[in-house]
Amino acid sequence: MCGIAGFCNRPKNWKSDIEIMKAQMTHRGPDAEGVWASEQKDVVLGHRRLSILDLSPGGAQPMQSHSGRYVICYNGEIYNYQKIRRRLEEDGYGAPWRGSSDTEVLLEALEAYGVRQGIALCKGMFAIALYDKQEKELWLLRDRMGEKPLYYGFVGDSFVFASEVNEIAALPGFQNPINRDVLGIYLIHGYIPAPHSIYEGIFKLEPGKLLHAKAPFRSFTEETFWSVADVAKRGQEHPFSGSRKEAAEELKRLLKNAVSDQMAADVPLGAFLSAGIDSTTVVALMQSQSFRPVKTFTIGMREEGYDEAGFAGQIAAYLGTEHTEWYISEKEAQEVLPKLSGMFGEPFADSSQIPTYLVSRLTREHVTVSLSGDGGDELFGGYSVYASLLGAWNRIRRIPYGLRRRAGRAMTEGFLSGQARSRVRGMLLSARSIEELYRLSDQSEPFLGAMTLQAGTADCAFTGYPDGFLREDGHNLMLMDQLMYLPDDILTKVDRTAMAVSLESRIPLLDRDVVEFAWTLPFSLTYQDGTGKLPLREVLYDFVPQKLMDRPKKGFSIPVRKWLTQPGLSEWAQELLRKERIGREGYFDPAAVRRLWEDFTVHGIWRRQIWHLLMFEDWLEKKAGGAG
Repeated sequence: MCGIAGFCNRPKNWKSDIEIMKAQMTHRGPDAEGVWASEQKDVVLGHRRLSILDLSPGGAQPMQSHSGRYVICYNGEIYNYQKIRRRLEEDGYGAPWRGSSDTEVLLEALEAYGVRQGIALCKGMFAIALYDKQEKELWLLRDRMGEKPLYYGFVGDSFVFASEVNEIAALPGFQNPINRDVLGIYLIHGYIPAPHSIYEGIFKLEPGKLLHAKAPFRSFTEETFWSVADVAKRGQEHPFSGSRKEAAEELKRLLKNAVSDQMAADVPLGAFLSAGIDSTTVVALMQSQSFRPVKTFTIGMREEGYDEAGFAGQIAAYLGTEHTEWYISEKEAQEVLPKLSGMFGEPFADSSQIPTYLVSRLTREHVTVSLSGDGGDELFGGYSVYASLLGAWNRIRRIPYGLRRRAGRAMTEGFLSGQARSRVRGMLLSARSIEELYRLSDQSEPFLGAMTLQAGTADCAFTGYPDGFLREDGHNLMLMDQLMYLPDDILTKVDRTAMAVSLESRIPLLDRDVVEFAWTLPFSLTYQDGTGKLPLREVLYDFVPQKLMDRPKKGFSIPVRKWLTQPGLSEWAQELLRKERIGREGYFDPAAVRRLWEDFTVHGIWRRQIWHLLMFEDWLEKKAGGAG
């Protein structure tokens, strides 16, 4: 795991500029650093290294290919690099090898087979910058599901790229204004979806895409080398025809291979264990393939409804792992708040960022690499919202649309509109499809839509998802989340919090073969009677008794609502949302923000947009103070 950065067309102060960018990403790679510059200094690559495979200088970056034509700067892991290395050797490429790193294999494969064919061979997580000295071409590539981040864009006349947006914002002369067009969608979701960022002119490369720029680097083109939407479509057209038991057996085989591949490391390795189905499955498969107890890590809170550490301890004892748990206090959790703006670089408001950071910090005290169970809910229909939406849509669709629309208008605009529940139901009644129902369910208060000032509307995968893209309603909900919520919330949270403490996180459930197989499963094999993850559960029950897992899903959250009523944080929030301050900044309607806050403090009506606004305002304050 590493941090990468670079730019084109900044020759005057290239040395100091790349050092500034590298200094912003020390946490991503504390073990080593490197710089490469072209002869004319019109292309500069910088790297910070967290050594995982081949700890010797043979794995150092930026790295030049054996021929000297290509230079790579790369963040991630290629899990099947040994297989690719053997193929290169059989085809007459790659020898003699400098070392045993996946970086060298990746670089030689991209040169030997071409960028598109070379990356198609690779299984892993990655953000890659590749420069072709002969053709004066720069290539940027991001992994299939979006595990690793990659920002890019223009700062003045310079084309720039980096693992985190802070690295770009730190460059001298950076004056890109805040992107008002994303504020509306941020307010709804609590994160900024790709391809957008909080700054105008700076973008996130979307998962499965490559960017190509040629000297003089004034423009670029993008193309897709892998698409989960295409994979889903193909899977539906060629569905798995076996039973649920047979599906579970194939899934077990694929997951076992993925876990085995991702356990490869030349440094200590462990796993997060939250007591949920996903992380328990990963840990069980790890332990089944390990000759020694796997190191597992859990945090807990002594707050009713927020703690699963006890269950995790029981699972760890049953599996025989070397388990470490830490019960955090509210004070310890709240002390993370000042770090969040710098950690994420742009507004990000999934409050589970706090416990995710804390479990990462605990884990890093013992190991350098940790496997997690993220992705299972999106791949195998695990979210409770899917059951709610499917049930609601099955009821709504029976009513003729014209009748529903009139009834909905009466509830949102008529005499019933004074009741919040009535307004929400009225809005949902107007949905023409389950996809629209999902979108509307995130916009439960009409006045929130008018909260942002002078803002356009940013397109994203969620809002642009076509109705009926897949045949089954449940599959459409899952794909909508895989296209945006998974990469832009879940994977962003995992990457930034783990990297903040120099911990590499790996996610076996997002292995390419697992994802492609999951999309061949008919929805009925994955989900039935309100219960999802059916084949994943079958895999797990081969290792852990069902009675140890049968309990309601809690998630990984903190009591933010309670915190904001307590001394200290209440005053912090009050100051950030002060009407005069909001008005002076000019991004949100002060009256709407005041109404939101007073609904909570006076009437006890909680809306997650309060936390979204607080995270934006805290980021804005830290940015103005030079902290991010």
